[in-house]
Amino acid sequence: MLDIQYIRDNKELVQEKASQKGYPINLDELLNLDNELRHNIQILEDLLNQRNVLSAQFSNNRPSEDDIEKGKELKNKSAEIEKTVNDLKKKFTDTIKKVPNMPLEMVPVGLSENDNVIYKKVGEPLNYDFVPKNHWELNEANSLIDKTRAAKVAGSRFVYLKGGLVRLQFAIINWVMDKLTDEAFIAGLIKDNNLNISTKAFVPILPPGLVNTSSYMATTRLDAEEVTYKLADDEMWMNASAEHSLCNMYQDEILASQQLPIRYLGYATSYRREAGSYGKDTEGIIRLHQFDKLEMEVFSTPETGLDEHKLLVAIEEYFVSQLELPYQLLEKCTADIGKPNAKGMDIEIWFPGQNKYRETHSADYMTDFQARSLKTRFRKEDNSIDFVHNNDATVFAFSRILAALMENYQTKEGQIKVPEVLKNYLGGMEKI
Repeated sequence: MLDIQYIRDNKELVQEKASQKGYPINLDELLNLDNELRHNIQILEDLLNQRNVLSAQFSNNRPSEDDIEKGKELKNKSAEIEKTVNDLKKKFTDTIKKVPNMPLEMVPVGLSENDNVIYKKVGEPLNYDFVPKNHWELNEANSLIDKTRAAKVAGSRFVYLKGGLVRLQFAIINWVMDKLTDEAFIAGLIKDNNLNISTKAFVPILPPGLVNTSSYMATTRLDAEEVTYKLADDEMWMNASAEHSLCNMYQDEILASQQLPIRYLGYATSYRREAGSYGKDTEGIIRLHQFDKLEMEVFSTPETGLDEHKLLVAIEEYFVSQLELPYQLLEKCTADIGKPNAKGMDIEIWFPGQNKYRETHSADYMTDFQARSLKTRFRKEDNSIDFVHNNDATVFAFSRILAALMENYQTKEGQIKVPEVLKNYLGGMEKI
C-alpha cells in the first residue's frame, strides 16, 4: 500500500496516476477517514492517560466513591472509543488498499495492453520449407501431452505431460539452477548491463504450496474471483505462483541491511482458476489450471530496486536468447502493469505454429508498495528503519516455454529437436 503521508502531500498526482492505471478512487473519503482515525486515537490516548493518572492515585490513597465512579466512566469511554478506533482502522485499511502503486515516470501512459510499447525485438522467425504446426498438432504424432485422460481424472485444462517433454522440463530446471546459483554468471550480467548492484547469486527455494488468507491478502496479489483456488474448509489458498509465498516470507520482520539483496529462485507447481478465460486457449497447454514455474523474487534497498528489476529482465532475456527463440520485449503501459506494480516488462516469444508472439515472461517492480502491506523492513547503517523494495520475474512458466520449444524446434517430419544449450542436460539427445 502507499504511505498515507505521501497521499496527503501528493493528492492530485495520486489521483491522476490511479486514473492512468484504471483505478477509480475517492481520496477525499480516504483522507477524511485518516483525519477521523487520528482524532479518535488522540481521544483514546487522552482517556488512557487519565486512567493511568487515576490508577497512580489509587495506589497511594484509598479511592473515594467519586474516584471509583470516575474510573468506571473512563473505562467505559475508553472501551467505546477503542471500538470506534478499531472500526475506523479497518475501514481506513480497506480504503487505502484500493489505491494502486504509483507508476514510475518512464512507464508509458495507456488505456489497455494494446498501448504497451515494444522496447526491442530479438531474433527473426525461421522460414520453414513447410507449413509449421502448432504444438497441439505436433502432439498428435509425438504423444507427449494427454489431455483426454487428464480430463477424466481432474477435468478440463489439466494434462499429463509425458516422456521427452518431462525430461526437457527437468533439463531446463537444472540448466537454470546451474546459472543462477553461479555468482560469476550474475557478475557477468551485471557488468554487461552497467548495473551498480551486488553480484550475490540466487538461492534455490521450494516455497509452500498453500498460503493463509491474511498473508495472501497482504501480498496484494490475491485475486479470488479470477485466479486463485481456495480450500473449502480452511482459510488457505493454493499458490498461483511461487512469488506469492516468497514475497511474504519476511512479513513483520526487520532485516539487517547486510542481508540485502536477498535473491531467491523459487520452483512451484502453481494453480489458477482461469475463470475469466472461458473459450481462450482451449487447445494445447498455454493456459492450464495447473503448471510448474520457476520464479525469481528479490528483496533489496530502495536505492537498488530499479537496477534489480533490470537484472531480472536481463536474466529472462539471456535464457530465451540461449534457447534461440525469437522474442520481443515490451514496456507495459500504466493500464497493464497491475495494481501493485510501479513498472513492468513482458517478453513475448514467437510461436510459428500460431503465427504470432505470445507472452511467456513478466518482470514486476513494486517499489515498497508490497513491503508496506507486509511490514517487511530493514535497518540501515545509521540505525533508521525503511521498507524493502520487491521485485519478481518469471524464469520459465513451463507450459508456455515447452509449447514455444515444440513449435520453434519442429521438423518437417513432425519431430521436435533439442536446443543446443540443453543437449548436455539430456545426455546428448538430439530429438524428443
